[in-house]
Formats: sequence, C-alpha cells, structure tokens
Amino acid sequence: MFGTQPSPCGAGTASGATEQGVTNTSIHIAYGDDRGFASTPGLDQEMGDAVRGMVKWCNDQGGINGRQIVGDFYDAAVLQVNSVMQQACKTDFMLVGEGWALDESAEQTRVGCNLAAVPGFANGPDFANGPESYQPVPNPADYLPASSLYEMAQLFPQQIAKFDFLHTTLAQATEIVIGKVNAAVQSIPGYHLQNCGVTLNYSGEPDYKPFAQKFVSCGAQMIFIDPGPGPLQNNMLQAMDGFGDKPIYLGEANEYASALAAWNTSGIGDNIYIREAFQPLENASLVPAVQDYINIVKAVGGKVDQLGEQAASSFLLWATAAKSCGSTLTRQCMINYLATVKTWTGGGLHAAGDPAENLPPECGMLLKLTGSTFSQFFPKTAGTFDCNPEYRYHVPQAQWGTTLGADRISTKFLTPNIIKPTA
Repeated sequence: MFGTQPSPCGAGTASGATEQGVTNTSIHIAYGDDRGFASTPGLDQEMGDAVRGMVKWCNDQGGINGRQIVGDFYDAAVLQVNSVMQQACKTDFMLVGEGWALDESAEQTRVGCNLAAVPGFANGPDFANGPESYQPVPNPADYLPASSLYEMAQLFPQQIAKFDFLHTTLAQATEIVIGKVNAAVQSIPGYHLQNCGVTLNYSGEPDYKPFAQKFVSCGAQMIFIDPGPGPLQNNMLQAMDGFGDKPIYLGEANEYASALAAWNTSGIGDNIYIREAFQPLENASLVPAVQDYINIVKAVGGKVDQLGEQAASSFLLWATAAKSCGSTLTRQCMINYLATVKTWTGGGLHAAGDPAENLPPECGMLLKLTGSTFSQFFPKTAGTFDCNPEYRYHVPQAQWGTTLGADRISTKFLTPNIIKPTA
C-alpha cells in the first residue's frame, strides 16, 4: 500500500520491447528538477529526490509487472529545459514527476517526439493543457484552484480591500499565475487592487528598499507572492520589514518549503499564508500517505517537501497506469488508461483532482508559517479540507495565455501524430 492506494508494483511476467525505453526487463522514465539553477541552488530538488525514492520503492517490490524501472534524471537548471527534453526524447518512455519552471520552453520538443507525461506540476499554459499529459493535481490554463482567495476573504475582510501582487520578470511562471489570480479576485466581493506596480528582476536586485517603499506608500495590506523561497523573495520581505511594514502575504503551494521555514528565524515571514491541496508534512501522524512518502524519500537520503509529494503522486499514477498495460506497455495504452482516471488522491496525499478532464480540486486548506514551523490554519481540524464547487474558478479566456480547442487541449504545437485516447 501507499497510504490508501494499493501498490501497483510487484513481480510479473511482462515482456516485449513495446516502445522506446521499454525492454523485456526494464522501463526507462525521465524525471528531473531545476536544482542546478545558480540563483537558487537546489531549486525543487525534492521532486527529483521523490521520484528517485519511488523508483527504488517500486523496484524493491519487483518493478512493474516484473520490469525494473530505470530513472533517467535531468537537471534543467531553469534555463536548460529544452536541452534536457531533447535528450529525454531520444531514450525515455515517458516523463514522470518532473518539475521544470520553464516547461513551456520545451513543449514543442516534447509534443514533437510524443513524449507523454505525468508531470509533478505544469507552469506554462501550453504544457498545462498540452496533449499526452495528465496531472494528478491539475493546474490547467483555463481553471484556477482558488480556495485560498475565498478563504482569505472570509478570514481577513479588511486586508483584502488593499490587495496587490509582487511581480517578477519571470513571465513564463510567476506572471502566468498572477494573471489568473488577478482575474479571480476581481470576481470575489471585497477585493480591491492597489496596483502598486512592484516588479522585481527574477535574477535579483542590488537594493530592495525602493520596491518595498512602493508597497508601503501604496498602502498594500495583503500581497500575493509567487517567486518561491530564495534570496529574491527573502530580500524583499526583509526590506518590507525594515520599513516596519507587516502586510499579510498569500502564496501558492511552492511557498510551503523547508527553505522558507529555515529562513524565518526572525519571524519576518510570520504573516505568510499558503494555499494547499496537499496534506502538509506536519500531518504525517494523521495521514498514512504522508508518512509513507517521508519514509520512502528518507530511505534514499532525499529531501522531503511538498513539491516532492506532487512528484510522488505523479509516479504512483504513472505506475498504476503502467501496471494496467501489462506486456502491452505502450504510450497509447498509457494514455488510454490515464484518460479514464476521474478521481485521484495519491492514496490520500492530496485533495481529489481529475486527471482525465484536467480539472483542479474543489478543496483546499490554508497553512501558516510561524517562526520555523508550518501548521494548518484553516480549516482548524488538522487533516481536513475546506471544499466548495466555486473554488474551481473558470478563468476568462483572455488570461489563458494560449488557444484551446473544444477538447481544452492547447492547439499551439499540435501535430498530425498526436496520440489520443481510444476506446
């Protein structure tokens, strides 16, 4: 078992070189992260560590129907994603659990070689709604998991009246998210944008005080942040604190990371709240899947963090589909199976997403950072989610960042050779 999910791994008699990367005895999968990015060393390392741990966990049980899994690791270091995709296209069966900040940069290459994917996350709109791709917790271009925006309106009605964004120059990642959140808050009563106009160079600034001063002068009391833990965000929050300004910060799941907790020894980040659809590590004693994830990754000396949970759930979904294919392990068979998975929780790791229809969860929770400790803030009962159909927000077409067909698949890089689900 993995949490509440039966393990898809074990001995068997599957055979045949049925597809690129598949032999009688092995299955080659591509995975990776951006840990080599010079500005943020170790970026998303927990994702690669999670897949490495899951591969060992599965192989120790006998692999998939007897075939051993070979994980080919690729470090995209943010800027090299197309180069690593070109390498994976030559040797691997599928992408599994990877997380690359600039995934959009390699989408034409991926689609061109039909490298089907079960990614850990998706940033760019053409990848988020790309063909031959199924996310365990979808984050498509045309929908937003907006639970935190509704919850913050309920909990902090005064502060949302002076709401704003911390922008960066990383247009393919942070600004895509901000565009969708901006559209959502304009439809939720109580929010008012201050439009302070603060944009940081993603590679860093020599002095953050002028940017902090703009927020202070503008009167922002709640600021949406998305750069993720690291020098850029840390320096900005420090500059804000230097002015004695203590707004509420609202972030996405990438903010839930041990690096942020380790940095917050002085309490500057005590007003950070984070949207989560995953169970936090702090709930491990309540949620067996979280403890299983921690044990599996620690067994290979890896780093555990929430993004690693995403990669672990991706691997589990991929492995479940692979088991169903038996000896007929082809990309077509995998896509046929994945297109039927309407509900997926990763054995209890997260709220239910809909991989088949590429729809995000209707449930979420808020985490809060206090000192070096994260804890579930809302709902108050640890291990439970707050659910409402309106939390699955349909994003206006102007914010999609791409053109989608009637099937909600991005049309930008489609070719006549796309693998589509068949009965």
